[in-house]
Amino acid sequence: MTLPHRWYHPDTTAYDDRWSGMENPHGEADLVASYGPASVLDGGCGTGRVAIELARRGIAVVGVDPDADMIAAALAKAPELRWREEGLESLDLPDRFDVIVLAGNVIPYAGDRPGVVAGCVRHLAPGGRLIAGFTLQPGWPTLDDYDGWCAGLSLEDRWSTWDRAPYTGGAYAVSVHTRSATP
Repeated sequence: MTLPHRWYHPDTTAYDDRWSGMENPHGEADLVASYGPASVLDGGCGTGRVAIELARRGIAVVGVDPDADMIAAALAKAPELRWREEGLESLDLPDRFDVIVLAGNVIPYAGDRPGVVAGCVRHLAPGGRLIAGFTLQPGWPTLDDYDGWCAGLSLEDRWSTWDRAPYTGGAYAVSVHTRSATP
């Protein structure tokens, strides 16, 4: 049996507090915004940290997460934004997005990892980018696994951090895959 997701964090306040000590708590939003998207899907949005920052910058954002508590916390912080309590593998929106971001280890915690990527690809606009960052550790997906699930997309860039430090191997990677601009 495949779990809907492997993530559960009962205390959304403690979850949010862990970002406050970071040197740049908006590194993911900085990278996403650097591509100049008009629309972004924040997959596995949690309590909305990335989505809310992108919206503050004038980008249309939809946040999606399978965890009801996380979506409730996001909705409480930004009721004007679009939030969906749903898994990415079953997501079926009429929208197509310039960027889909999967920050914070969404891929390793997904129950149906290939299905999550396929759900994202279905929602990418022509020329759109799928940006995912996740930890590389034993028992978790490898970059080869992830690249395989991104079949039909082209690997544009890979970094070791959200601020574009070169990827030379290591325990974390941020991958940018692009959909062709022509269908």
